[in-house]
Amino acid sequence: MAQTPPGTSKRAIRRTLIILIMVVAAVIGMMVARQVLLVPEAEAPEPAPDLSTLNAYVYDEARPITPFTLIDDQGNTVHEDALKGHWTFAFIGYTYCPDICPATLSMLSRADKAIPDDLPDPAYLLISGDPERDTPERLEEYLNFFGEPFMGLTGDIDTLRTLAQDLNGVFVHREGANGEVLVDHSAHIALINPEGKMTAILQPPFKPEAVAEIFEKIYAWALENRQRTSS
Repeated sequence: MAQTPPGTSKRAIRRTLIILIMVVAAVIGMMVARQVLLVPEAEAPEPAPDLSTLNAYVYDEARPITPFTLIDDQGNTVHEDALKGHWTFAFIGYTYCPDICPATLSMLSRADKAIPDDLPDPAYLLISGDPERDTPERLEEYLNFFGEPFMGLTGDIDTLRTLAQDLNGVFVHREGANGEVLVDHSAHIALINPEGKMTAILQPPFKPEAVAEIFEKIYAWALENRQRTSS
């Protein structure tokens, strides 16, 4: 009878163990790969809603705002944190504006009444492009006409210009026909989320009901994404 060479059985056992280890490692690798591939898909944020038919563009990722120090309509020094903790419709303009500003702010006042009661109450912000004349007292008097949720920012003109640019806006001073100061400025409205970042741009012409609908859709989208990432 042929004899098994010494050490053959040990080598066979060792090969079997190596094969088993490789199989187990492969199974574990497949499980890990499955988790890596499936979990991000389940937690992937929902893309921004297409609101182009409502003249609005929503960013998939909200855009940050440069830190600032300005003065509000109550005379208080405020920073970018003042934009956090609530939704804000922001508009660039000035209190001596003859047409666009009062029309837009009046529209926002009506839109505020059209927003469903189960949604959070947004704030409405006028960013002055004419800080020399738009003192806190002047802003307060002007904005009181449109309602309690309205607030204003004034202060250093370069800081205001940077804030306007962060909201995709601009303003330029020029002299009117009678020597008066006029401010040409962007006419869109920026929506700032509770993290203090710009999340959407609303373009004119504006309708109060459409603005309320835009806010409702963006809020629902943001709420769904927050629930996705926290689950």
